[in-house]
Amino acid sequence: MASDDEQPQATAGQGASDEAAQDNPSWARVKLARHPKRPHSLDYIQRLFRDFQEIHGDRRFGDDPAVVCGMAFFEDQPIMVIGQQKGRDTKQKLYRNFGMVKPEGYRKAMRIMQLAAKFQRPILTLLDTPGAYPGIDAEERGQAEAIATNLREMARLGCPVIAICIGEGGSGGALALGVGNRVFMLENAVYSVISPESCAAIIYRDSSKAALAASALRLTAQDLLELGLIDGIIPEPEGGAHLDPDLAAEAVRQVLRQALKELGGLTPTELIEQRYAKFREMGSFFTET
Repeated sequence: MASDDEQPQATAGQGASDEAAQDNPSWARVKLARHPKRPHSLDYIQRLFRDFQEIHGDRRFGDDPAVVCGMAFFEDQPIMVIGQQKGRDTKQKLYRNFGMVKPEGYRKAMRIMQLAAKFQRPILTLLDTPGAYPGIDAEERGQAEAIATNLREMARLGCPVIAICIGEGGSGGALALGVGNRVFMLENAVYSVISPESCAAIIYRDSSKAALAASALRLTAQDLLELGLIDGIIPEPEGGAHLDPDLAAEAVRQVLRQALKELGGLTPTELIEQRYAKFREMGSFFTET
């Protein structure tokens, strides 16, 4: 389990970003989503499930520690769990590649999803990544193809799929595990097509305007719920999930329990059709007169 011992060091621009957060609610959420003490996937797995048995490898290239996959029991119900893991201290962050998933990670996740569909077990995915790994080695092993395959195959799964963004939902790196019948976000999580810094660098030619970009991106849970892109917001303890991980996990437990109950009565065909219709409706902001 990840250690919480190491404290982050202040950076040169931290004072400016903290000042910007006070005047910009969206940027404040980004800061909370990236908080070094925020619970990660393994923290929730430890609190929510029993008898978690992790699997490794994609049977094509190797294992990717940035993705944790396994079988477990949620309140005596068998379930498949997939989580993106950032790591806590420097050693863990390097081992987990800061939560940036490589192609073998997405293929490992798809391997357990196919097992879930075969044995009719529900799937829970925990999204927490700044984005898919952009390195040359990932591109050589088919990063774009791995993400695209996951998007296609998740749409076809005949079992319940529940996705919860617990921290950063970074672009396709998160969406490749986020095609679910139910999609939720923790109150201080963010979900966006691009990071605020990268957006600011492209649009404003100045990455220091990340706070301004965060507001324009509409990346908070409140924004996405208003746009109809998620199904609900999971409340966090006052001040953020990092202040009381147990209470945050209990809130996730209640939402997961209800979602499993609602989806448990649907047939495989109904689950596929519901998921397809859900994502087809996204992005439709205009109606013909």
